[in-house]
Amino acid sequence: MKNKSSQRLKIIECPRDAMQGLHEFIPTEQKIAYLNQLLKVGFDTIDAGSFVSPKAIPQLRDTAEVFDKIDLSKTKSKLLAIIANQRGAESAVAFPQIDYLGYPLSLSETFQQRNTNRSIATAMEDLKAIQSLCVKHEKTLVVYLSMGFGNPYGDPYNASYIDDFVQKLKEIDVSIISLADTIGVSNPKNISWIFNEIIPKYPQIEFGAHLHSTPETIREKVEAAFEAGCLRFDGAIKGYGGCPMAEDDLVGNMATEQMVAYFEEVGQDLSLDQSAFREAQNMAGRIFPL
Repeated sequence: MKNKSSQRLKIIECPRDAMQGLHEFIPTEQKIAYLNQLLKVGFDTIDAGSFVSPKAIPQLRDTAEVFDKIDLSKTKSKLLAIIANQRGAESAVAFPQIDYLGYPLSLSETFQQRNTNRSIATAMEDLKAIQSLCVKHEKTLVVYLSMGFGNPYGDPYNASYIDDFVQKLKEIDVSIISLADTIGVSNPKNISWIFNEIIPKYPQIEFGAHLHSTPETIREKVEAAFEAGCLRFDGAIKGYGGCPMAEDDLVGNMATEQMVAYFEEVGQDLSLDQSAFREAQNMAGRIFPL
């Protein structure tokens, strides 16, 4: 295992990803109450909302109100908001509560167009401006490389292609890159392969895993990433959510409680408030449809 003792394992809880594809609108007050409960658990970061077009993601049209009303007075967790263009970034950086801006950059030209209605080349130019905004407003940019473990469109995908993206992001000083398995095509073999390829080569970059999965394959995927040196993991309680632009209902997010169980089993101290975690799971069962 390549993890260094000086680094800390981070769990990023993603209620935004869990909510975004739901058709029935979750009342704003319910979102706020759920986020406030998650903030008590002790996760490193909460992916709490997105500043994108309400026509694209109507479920999150109340993100600004949610950020204004959540209670950060008794938490060490940081907040992340997803943005898809400069306009969204300009809205997000105005919120002092937000620590991270997350930008979805696809390794697949087909999916980049489908997900953000722009080309990879245009997205790269956007990222330069967004990174400048982040620096100016003391935010940290997190780039999600979607289709990070392959794509179904026949677009290029190999080690040198991925490395080219990482190098370009490094050149604009992106310090956190999360590989996203947008449609659940990852398996332990290619998860291990990609992290073993890139983590040693770019020690100054924090790499994460935003994996989608069926419940049966969660443990083997998390284990593969962890053993290859990944220390940043995205999840959602009960595995809710996924990408509404991918049109794949077969896989959801990694169930946080299953990831936590694995990490505790292998001796990782996550310092979570177990009582608050159980209550968050109970709330999730009431908020999200079966």
